[in-house]
Amino acid sequence: MINLELSEQLVGLEQLMRSVASGVMRPISRKYDKQEHDVPVELKVLDRRPKGPAAAAAPKAEKKPGADEPKPAGKRPVKNGTNMATVVSIEQMCWGDVGLMLSIPGAGLGNAAINAVATPAQKERFGHLYASMAITEPASGSDSGSIGTTARLDGDEWVLDGEKIFVTAGGRCEAVVVWATLDKTKGKSAIKSFVVQKGTPGMELVKLEHKLGIRASDTATILLSNCRIPKDNILGKADIATGDKRGAFGQVMQTFDNTRPGVAAMAIGCARAALDLTSELLQKDGVTLNYDKPLWDSSAIEAELYRMEADWDAARLLTLRAAWMADNGEPNSMEASMAKAKAGRVGNAITLRCVELCGSLGYGEETLLEKFARDSKILDIFEGTQQIQQLIVARRLLNKSSAELK
Repeated sequence: MINLELSEQLVGLEQLMRSVASGVMRPISRKYDKQEHDVPVELKVLDRRPKGPAAAAAPKAEKKPGADEPKPAGKRPVKNGTNMATVVSIEQMCWGDVGLMLSIPGAGLGNAAINAVATPAQKERFGHLYASMAITEPASGSDSGSIGTTARLDGDEWVLDGEKIFVTAGGRCEAVVVWATLDKTKGKSAIKSFVVQKGTPGMELVKLEHKLGIRASDTATILLSNCRIPKDNILGKADIATGDKRGAFGQVMQTFDNTRPGVAAMAIGCARAALDLTSELLQKDGVTLNYDKPLWDSSAIEAELYRMEADWDAARLLTLRAAWMADNGEPNSMEASMAKAKAGRVGNAITLRCVELCGSLGYGEETLLEKFARDSKILDIFEGTQQIQQLIVARRLLNKSSAELK
């Protein structure tokens, strides 16, 4: 039976991450929003990457927050583990600042791919690196299967050619996990992921984007031109197995089942920050929420806040469910997309409405409300847009393949 009540360990983690958000992130939030491409040096204290040759073994030895919770005899134990701990941590840190959370050293999306599909030897080599993920291209956005960057084998080296855009942490990372195709005629089964370490000849950081929100996080364009990497830098197998849903492409895509609840948690944390600040500002004007009072007996502003709280709670419960399923080995692709779609849409709507409710205090830089609204927009877009998530849910409900339902 599913249980979304946080364990004692997760409540402790939640409190710890809130203290990090309020003590480390909030004080520098506006600073790095204005100094867009500066590296947030204050975040170095949060770098918990294992160092040295034992890097790959360290995560296995480390006790993750969230303990197994026993069930009655004869039933499989219910586990609140790494995924639940991750969404709880992300939610609280994004209550502090989404862009700064994305700038924590060693917490790149490429690290998730390495952990998911790398061999033990590759984890030994790359496990200690700060890795970003390079998927999107000028002509390939939400459809990850239409990638045009190529990889060809030349002796003992892979040669990569192509352009990648919107690479989160692409300027600050130490390695980039690049998606490329071995044969454009073979479709998704020919798409593989490759680890390219920074400083490799042929990989060029072209530019850093100026953005609406999450300005503390750098977003890069990377050009690959005759970029040569060792033969064993490919993640997964090099053979093209058509129709193999659990091939290299499928495996890396499945990492999104774990990371999409994390993006949903970003939206939830940002929306929670906006709701908390709005309630605080409105309380000074005599607007106090009373959850025992019926909706019809509330003011228009109070009723609006109640509705937003209900939407927020629904998004959070969907996110916890998706994380719980991942921890317990249950397929959660549909639930991860549902959580990401709901939280992304609701998070952006809540932050924008909070700006409106607070008038000049919401629009100006005297408070962080306008920043929360700007930061929230990308959370409905990256890691799969709202429309892509709804398409994934529809395919699961109707039992259709990507070719049957586009």
